Amino acid sequence: MDSEEFSLPRSRTANERLHALIPGGAHTYAKGDDQYPEGLAPVISHGSGAHVWDVDGNRYIEYGSGLRSVSLGHAHPRVLEAVRRELGRGSNFVRPSIVEVEAAERFLATVPTAEMVKFAKNGSDATTAAVRLARAVTGRPRVALCGDHPFFSVDDWFIGTTPMSTGVPAATTDLTVTFPYGDLAATEELLTRYQDEIACLILEPATHTEPAPGYLAGLRELADRHGCVLVFDEMITGFRWSEAGAQGLYGVVPDLSTFGKALGNGFAVSALAGRRDLMERGGLRHSHDRVFLLSTTHGAETHSLAAAMAVQATYVEEGITARLHALGERLAAGVREAAASMGVGDHIVVRGRASNLVFATLDEHRQPSQPYRTLFLRQLLAGGVLAPSFVVSSALDDADIDRTVDVVAQACAVYRKALDAADPAPWLAGRPVKPVFRRLA
Repeated sequence: MDSEEFSLPRSRTANERLHALIPGGAHTYAKGDDQYPEGLAPVISHGSGAHVWDVDGNRYIEYGSGLRSVSLGHAHPRVLEAVRRELGRGSNFVRPSIVEVEAAERFLATVPTAEMVKFAKNGSDATTAAVRLARAVTGRPRVALCGDHPFFSVDDWFIGTTPMSTGVPAATTDLTVTFPYGDLAATEELLTRYQDEIACLILEPATHTEPAPGYLAGLRELADRHGCVLVFDEMITGFRWSEAGAQGLYGVVPDLSTFGKALGNGFAVSALAGRRDLMERGGLRHSHDRVFLLSTTHGAETHSLAAAMAVQATYVEEGITARLHALGERLAAGVREAAASMGVGDHIVVRGRASNLVFATLDEHRQPSQPYRTLFLRQLLAGGVLAPSFVVSSALDDADIDRTVDVVAQACAVYRKALDAADPAPWLAGRPVKPVFRRLA
């Protein structure tokens, strides 16, 4: 369909209803309609496998499913079977369910570099628990986070470092410092400058670029030498890099690590895992001051833990990580070829590990451009591809990838016209998409 003719009247109406009742019109800012071309933010009716349908009846091939959480595809039968088995048995009790220990055993067998695990509902609770635990065991106030990584938590220790810091006391933000990814010398300088003040180093072990040889091992050595806790945020890398996480792939063991997203295939479950001597400080079997680690009424809902167990079994038994990489490699090659053939290979750039692909949209000066991103997204949506990223799920098949590449090629042809005119505005039909973190609405 021509993007000029493509419209979503029912989605527009639903978005107005959302904004009238829900701040931001969504429950996570990355799903906001400001992330999509004006008037073309689909509101989803349902999904199956690698496809979703909007309330206007359009079907899309979907990427970045559930912000990377639905890595097996929507309504995966093996996960649903496990969930249904628990739903009729009750979901929450006044004492732990036997499912909790089974889920912990399954997780620690899958991620053998961890010795204990505690489950929660979202990533922010897990990362904040890691920070609190690090402060408790070290007696130090400061947190050092990787300034090159986009998100760690909704809590004040992180949000205070972003352009959306309104409401966070400066005294809290002052306790958070940052270090650059891949630069051991700069990190050592930071640890030396705040000698005996930094409780932990927290980072994603890898993102769009692979860690340089020796980098993660170097961080491990720095943390040991300076007496701070090394925390890997594996919300994204967990399962997508390997079944045992990035720590299993790269062979560097953090003190603590956090998992989420792919863990539940869309069901709400996250995890804090790590060394027994640290994790036990949040328990009952030690002689230190108690640490309020994680305590959530719904953290161990049986159906979500059953989903997590089914996800892990599926990954291990069906080789899901390898499939994600194969699909991503096919997609990346196709998109690069399509962009090159249309003369925009230097402007639509696919980046990242094959299982976690993103794309950059560059202007005529090869600088990142929100207007050009808007143009590209409009063309993809009109072609039936919903792709805020090119992050694959294992439910995609070769036909889905081939169709996506065809739509990308058509989008690239329009992109070339905009570059030749040095102005994407005629193809935007409204305001450009906006970054999530910005000071003003």
